[in-house]
Amino acid sequence: MPSDRPTTALHRRPQHRAAREDRPDPLNPNAPAPPVPRRGRWRFWATAYTLLVLLTGTNLPTPLYRGYEATFGFSPLVVTLIFAAYVAVLLPSLLLAGPLSDAVGRRGVLLSAVALAALGSLVFALAAGTGWLFAARVLQGLALGAASGPLTAALTELEPTGNRRKAALVSTVASVGGLGLGPVLAGLLAQYAPAPDVLPFAVEIVLLVPAAAAVMSLQPASARTRWRPRRPEIPAAMRTVFATSGTASFLAFAVTGLFLTLVPTYVATLSGSRNLFLGGAAVALMLLCSALAQLLGYGKRARSLELAGLPLLAAGLVLLALAGGLPSLPMLLVATVIGGIGQGLAFLGGLTAVNQAAPTTRHADVLSSFYVIIYLGVGLPAIGVGFLANTVGLLTAVQYFAAAAAALCLVMTLSLLRSHRRTTTAASPPPTDTGR
Repeated sequence: MPSDRPTTALHRRPQHRAAREDRPDPLNPNAPAPPVPRRGRWRFWATAYTLLVLLTGTNLPTPLYRGYEATFGFSPLVVTLIFAAYVAVLLPSLLLAGPLSDAVGRRGVLLSAVALAALGSLVFALAAGTGWLFAARVLQGLALGAASGPLTAALTELEPTGNRRKAALVSTVASVGGLGLGPVLAGLLAQYAPAPDVLPFAVEIVLLVPAAAAVMSLQPASARTRWRPRRPEIPAAMRTVFATSGTASFLAFAVTGLFLTLVPTYVATLSGSRNLFLGGAAVALMLLCSALAQLLGYGKRARSLELAGLPLLAAGLVLLALAGGLPSLPMLLVATVIGGIGQGLAFLGGLTAVNQAAPTTRHADVLSSFYVIIYLGVGLPAIGVGFLANTVGLLTAVQYFAAAAAALCLVMTLSLLRSHRRTTTAASPPPTDTGR
């Protein structure tokens, strides 16, 4: 497992002017580092804002699907199919855009992603039938796939002191912040403001304007290399880290996908309320707890974060299943809090480990492959639960999913513990002969 110590600018090739200006004096390593230029800090936080806003936009439809069902007359299965179309284009977009941005630079790829996101929001705002919803989600999937890896890599390159751990924290908090902000913003506007199917997406288009300005501020690539599509391949030195951290993050985002697609309806069923804001707030509560857990977990070892997060995730899933069986809305809220904390710790640990192990020359490529695992976690289980719900009902389908995912979390925890013990044993010095 890679060291958990922050990587300084001395240990990596500087990517931009701010990083070069922040390097300590090599003749006097103990001298304090020069102050970070304000422009370097601005670019870092503007890039984080771009990630936040893109993820906010892709999750605006979450509390609105029940309204679309009534307006356009389709079944809950169609919601699952719309989500499946989103994931189907997101994954190849991730695999193509990461290596492309490593070859030709971040700016062009990210500008295209922001433009696609704005177009997706526009199609949602003008939607006049079910086909429009499919088209809008395809555009959003292409946008997020193109942006996820390059934005995460750009945050690492732009972090003013070269601290990859801090860059991973900001990336994960921005990601879950956008996942949570989207349903809350859309639910609030749809419930209490006019034009519920239009206003949320108009607000998103406005928020994307400064995001485009932030992307334009990124420096173009100093040297371009030839790019050609290739199959995903993880450097041999980090495959074990990628496999364990990817599996933990897959489980964490399987829970996120369930909350984003089906839990708003689950909340409405348990509470008997049709308030759109209530369903969005349940999703936001889970992701708020995730973000707070990440902030509190900052500085901890990546493996320790995963070992703490997975059992909490399992406990939250068990309570989620019990909440539907009783039924109990308060227990659902407790499950949401515990599951959110577990999700945040597991995700932060996984991304921190992969971010630290990724080689500089293939940074966006590796991170895009990592996001493929994450979005498979978001998509595949939620799609499966959606199909199952048409046979056994929503409450029962969620209970089956929760039980299976909780068991996998515990299995993964035991696997990580065994791996940790083997690593510790291998690193321990052999016993010395005392001469007795």
